[in-house]
Amino acid sequence: MPALDKRARFRAPFQDLPYDILPPILSQLDDRRDWHACALVSKVFYRVATPLLYRTLDSRVISKTLVHHPSSTLLARPDLANHVRHVTETGAIHRGMLVRYPHITRDTLAALTLCTNLRSMTWIDDSSTTATTLLAFLDVMRALPLRELTIRTHSDLGETVWSQLITLTGLRKISIWCMEGPPRVLQGWSGPLGSTLTHLELGRCAGVPPTILITVLSQLPLLKDLRLKGAPATSIPTILTFLPNLRSLDTEYLLSGSGSYYSRRRQQSPLDSDDDSEPKVPELPVLRHLTVRTSSMDNLGPQKLWGWIRELIPRPGLETFKLHAFTINMGHTGIPRMFILDLAVVHGNTLTQFMVGEAQLTLKDVECLCSKFPRLETLICSVASPNMESITEAISGAKNLQTLRLQVQWLFGGEMHRRRPLLTLEQATDMMLKDGTSKLRVIAIGHVQYTGKWVLQEQELPEQGFALTFVVSADVAEDKWQT
Repeated sequence: MPALDKRARFRAPFQDLPYDILPPILSQLDDRRDWHACALVSKVFYRVATPLLYRTLDSRVISKTLVHHPSSTLLARPDLANHVRHVTETGAIHRGMLVRYPHITRDTLAALTLCTNLRSMTWIDDSSTTATTLLAFLDVMRALPLRELTIRTHSDLGETVWSQLITLTGLRKISIWCMEGPPRVLQGWSGPLGSTLTHLELGRCAGVPPTILITVLSQLPLLKDLRLKGAPATSIPTILTFLPNLRSLDTEYLLSGSGSYYSRRRQQSPLDSDDDSEPKVPELPVLRHLTVRTSSMDNLGPQKLWGWIRELIPRPGLETFKLHAFTINMGHTGIPRMFILDLAVVHGNTLTQFMVGEAQLTLKDVECLCSKFPRLETLICSVASPNMESITEAISGAKNLQTLRLQVQWLFGGEMHRRRPLLTLEQATDMMLKDGTSKLRVIAIGHVQYTGKWVLQEQELPEQGFALTFVVSADVAEDKWQT
C-alpha cells in the first residue's frame, strides 16, 4: 500500500468537528465507561454522550460494595429520563435492598413514570414470589409507549399477573420465559396483538397441545421473528403456513407424535374431484435465518432431521443456517453430504452463513460447501484434517469467506489424536492475504483466534508519512456455548 503524505492528516481540534457526525461515531462504543469518558471531554461531547449513557438502564449495576440503582439519578435529574429507551429490572434487587433502601420499589416506579420515551422493558426474577412487584410495574407500563417486553422468571406468573399482562396492547416484541407453572403461549393475548406483534419468543411450549399452539400463532400474521422452545417438530411446518411474513425461525427438533399436521393437510383430498375445487398446498414463508436445536443418541443425528429441515425452507432465500446439535454419547453429529447438496439446489445463491457448531464435516464436505455456496461468508463446524494445508485447500473455493471457525481433530497416520498442531501467526496471515483477493479476516482453530485488519501506521522515518499495513492479532476464541 502506498504511504500517505503526512501533511494530509486531519488535524482539526475536537471543537471544530461537525456536531452531526459525533452521534453515529460515539454510538459505535458499547461500554458505559467509554461514554462516561466521552462526556468529560467537552460540552459538545457531553451533549452527545449523555443520551447514550442513559439510553439503556439496568438495575443490576453492582460495585464492589454497593448496588447503585438508576432510579435515584432519574429522580434527582428528571430531564435525563427523556433519554431512556430500555430498562431492565430484577426482583432480586428489590428484595435484597429493602433493608438499606426500604422505598426502592416506590422510587423505581416513580422514576419509571418519568421515562415517557421508554420503548422496551425487561423483568428478571429467580425467586418464587414475583406477583406483587411485577403487578406494580405493569400498572406503570400501561401508561408508557412500550413496544417490547421481556419476562424471565423462575416461578409461574400466576393468573392474576397474566390477566393483567394480556391487557397490554400495541407491543411489537414479546419474550416470555417462565421455568415453572403452566406454559404461557399467549392464550387470550394473541388476538389483540395480531395487528402489531412482529417478534416473539416463547421459552416454554413443552406440554402445550399442537392444536393450541397452532391456533395461537395463526392469529399473529405479522410475525417476522419467531423463537419456540419445546414445540413439537410435527407442528412447525403447519405453524409456518400461517406466518407469511416470517423471516427468522429459531426452534427445536423434538419428535412428538407420528407425522406432520402440514403433511396431513396436504394429503387430504376433497369429495369433489373437479380440478378447480382441489385444495392448494399451503405456501410456507421465505425464511432468511433458520436456527435448529436438537440432541440425539446417534451421531447421524435425530431420525428424519435433515428432511424436516428441508421441509421448512422449500423456497429460495435462506441466508443463515445455524445448527446446535448435541450427541449424548459424546460424539459429533455428522451432516450428510446429500443434505448439503439439496440445500445448495434451493439456496446456493443466497446462503452466506453456515454455522453448525461442533457438527462434523469431512474436508470434502467443506470443499463442497465452498463451491456450492459462492456467497458464503461465515463457516463454523468441526472437521478432521492431517494439517492446515489440507484445510486451506478445502476452503480455496470460497472467494467471499470472511470468518472461519473450526474445531479440528488432527489426523496422524489415519488416526485421530488429541495433540493439536498450532496454527501459527504466519500461516493465518498467509491465508488472509492469499493471492491478494482473499476476504478472510477471522480464523479460529480451537481456542486460538486470529483477526486481521488494515491499519494506518506511521512509518519509521518522518518523511515517509503513513502507510496502510495489514496487522494480524491473536486472541482467545469466544465461548463455544454462546447462542
